[in-house]
Amino acid sequence: MGRRSGTLVILILIAVFLYIGYEYFGFRSVNAVSEAAFIRSDRLANLSFKVGGKVIEMKKKENEPVKKGELLAVMDPTDLEIAKNELLHMIGSLEKSLEGMQLKKRRLKESLSLRTSIAGNNMESVAMKLQSLEYSIKAAQTRLEKLNRDTLRYKKMLEKRLIASSDFESIRTERDALSDEIEGMKREYRSLAATQKSSLDAYRLAKVEQRRIEELQKEIEAKTRALKSKREALLELEKKIGYTRLYAPFDGVIAKKFTEAPRVVKRGSPIYALVDTSALYCEVLLSEKKMKGVKPGNSATVTVDAAGERKIAGRVESIAPTSASTFSLVPRDIASGEFTKLDQRFKIRISLDDIKDLRAGMSATVAIKRR
Repeated sequence: MGRRSGTLVILILIAVFLYIGYEYFGFRSVNAVSEAAFIRSDRLANLSFKVGGKVIEMKKKENEPVKKGELLAVMDPTDLEIAKNELLHMIGSLEKSLEGMQLKKRRLKESLSLRTSIAGNNMESVAMKLQSLEYSIKAAQTRLEKLNRDTLRYKKMLEKRLIASSDFESIRTERDALSDEIEGMKREYRSLAATQKSSLDAYRLAKVEQRRIEELQKEIEAKTRALKSKREALLELEKKIGYTRLYAPFDGVIAKKFTEAPRVVKRGSPIYALVDTSALYCEVLLSEKKMKGVKPGNSATVTVDAAGERKIAGRVESIAPTSASTFSLVPRDIASGEFTKLDQRFKIRISLDDIKDLRAGMSATVAIKRR
């Protein structure tokens, strides 16, 4: 009886082992199974300030949820505010200086335009008068020469008593009057010549002022460029002041707090690690020997260690085009001819139907249905 019982137990154990072996190997023949799987997040970011300085306030603790746009940390902006005020003062001074120079230029241009016009008109008018007066003087001198000859002839005739003395006096008076008229015209000519010279000097002075306006324009352009540069620097400084406040880029949970306040940090130093727990997926490292029949769209079952026996349905979303070792820091060198064949692994991304109670970094076991 005892021998029969022992034999029965052995047979039962053999049956159990055969069933387990069948289930194990049968399951793995239709599923690609890997325990090298982890829960990842599409959005996991190390947050940092874009400027260096003294952190004066840390508003969040580790494991604390945050909303997109929520203020997380504050850096002391005092030095940047002082620099901004100095820059504003410089910009104000440049603007006033530029305004004064532009006003001076406008006045010079108006004055120059008026004086150039007057000088040009005067020169033209005087030139015409001088030409007309020159012709009049020449004509009068021609007449005077004739009257001088007539006066000499009349004088001889008077001495011979051929004419009356009144005739002689008349011709002589006409000659003297014409001589005085010519002298008057010559004085007027000299006066007009002096006026012409003054107009020419005024015109030349206007040209000098034109060069002053050109030089002033160059100064205005230089100050305009300087003002533009200062305004650009102000915009950059205002950006930096804005960078002294660190905001959450998306909804998530503070995964890690890297520093405390008050503390001086460099630009780009990590302040918080933020993870979006709603963007979780499973990353699998699958052996190349198990890749047969694994394609995007295949169904998968994910068992997370921390979730006990709960099985999570998933689907193969993508398969990496290269092995995980392709981009390693120390790539394998086979040029020497020495080569040991190693099993390569490929990263596979699994989308999950249910992410309740999952956390980024959890270990998992994945079974991908082959097809």
